[in-house]
Amino acid sequence: MPERLAEMLLDLWTPLIILWITLPPCIYTAPMNQSQVVMSGSPLELSRLSEQRILNRSKRGWVWNQMFVLEEFSGPEPILVGRLHTDLDPGSKKIKYILSGDGAGTIFQINDITGDIHAIKRLDREEKAEYTLTAQAVDWETNKPLEPPSEFIIKVQDINDNAPEFLNGPYHATVPEMSILGTSVTNVTATDADDPVYGNSAKLVYSILEGQPYFSIEPETAIIKTALPNMDREAKEEYLVVIQAKDMGGHSGGLSGTTTLTVTLTDVNDNPPKFAQSLYHFSVPEDVVLGTAIGRVKANDQDIGENAQSSYDIIDGDGTALFEITSDAQAQDGIIRLRKPLDFETKKSYTLKVEAANVHIDPRFSGRGPFKDTATVKIVVEDADEPPVFSSPTYLLEVHENAALNSVIGQVTARDPDITSSPIRLSDMRTRPCKGQDGRKDGKEKTEFSSVRPELSPH
Repeated sequence: MPERLAEMLLDLWTPLIILWITLPPCIYTAPMNQSQVVMSGSPLELSRLSEQRILNRSKRGWVWNQMFVLEEFSGPEPILVGRLHTDLDPGSKKIKYILSGDGAGTIFQINDITGDIHAIKRLDREEKAEYTLTAQAVDWETNKPLEPPSEFIIKVQDINDNAPEFLNGPYHATVPEMSILGTSVTNVTATDADDPVYGNSAKLVYSILEGQPYFSIEPETAIIKTALPNMDREAKEEYLVVIQAKDMGGHSGGLSGTTTLTVTLTDVNDNPPKFAQSLYHFSVPEDVVLGTAIGRVKANDQDIGENAQSSYDIIDGDGTALFEITSDAQAQDGIIRLRKPLDFETKKSYTLKVEAANVHIDPRFSGRGPFKDTATVKIVVEDADEPPVFSSPTYLLEVHENAALNSVIGQVTARDPDITSSPIRLSDMRTRPCKGQDGRKDGKEKTEFSSVRPELSPH
């Protein structure tokens, strides 16, 4: 008896199971009231959307609150989105289905007899992501509503049809030279118009196509860092980095976009000044005017800007009291000037030791020092053609009024200060009476003399 009962039950349920399996999977059952929203997904989407649908159990079957349609579908026939159906429809074709709302009749078309909804145009999720429509079942002959209208949503399902884009590229960034490994340079950002929520179509992974081994990039944050320590600006100042953003999490088949980043190493004071030569020679006439520039010395520095600025000083030598050196900030060299008179007959040459030292020292690189250099300067004094010099600025000679002609009354002397000591010719310029303390002539005369070397006298 129990075996027979089991067979009867199996015979009863088997047709029902077969019927349930063969029924169309996208059936919309109209709700009994307006608060219930009824929808389904397309047959192709049912398996993937089962976890996303919000299911409500009604007396007449399963109902969904949204349908899905794949974007960019361009088959030869309109794509079936879903099907509307009411329990009041016995299949006698007395019920007509009406669709209204976003895109009704232009994008979405309903078969008023079967309730099938088709997308008749190619859809782009990036233009419009969802459509809100209203479905209603009415009497075919009278157009009277059989049930209240029901609102539902058709969502356009994303596909990976947009490549990442760097909207702000190309990029430019700077980083100090000699930076340690892992120093942050900058970060870049790419955008992807695909749906960031659904799938990995908008999940980006960044990589460097060109610019290694100098720089690296964080795959998810796109932060660019130095991959080598102590990059030297004086060796190479500018680097071109090609950056790629790839969607689908970087996996094969993902779309990609690229941009460029130009990285410039900024200068730090990591180089000392260096004189172009260790010994400089200058010559100067002994009668040069005080403050005259005698010569220039220059210490070269591979750094730039304020890191290359140097100050110059005379730190030793036998002419420290006669010469000075000033710094020319524009030309970055030192100017040697005369500060006291020279005398060829007294000293014919001088030796100076000059120093160039960086003005701005970076303590991080003090171990590379000293940030200074020295050079020797030899200055030769040239003899100038100087006039004769009297042994005394004034002479007082007395002579009697009745002295005979050509009587010797005294002697004046002059010498040639030049080393050649040329002969000198003396001549009187003028003679005038001398006055006493009371302002009256005292019977004496004053004579002024001039001296000149014969080769300089006029003919």
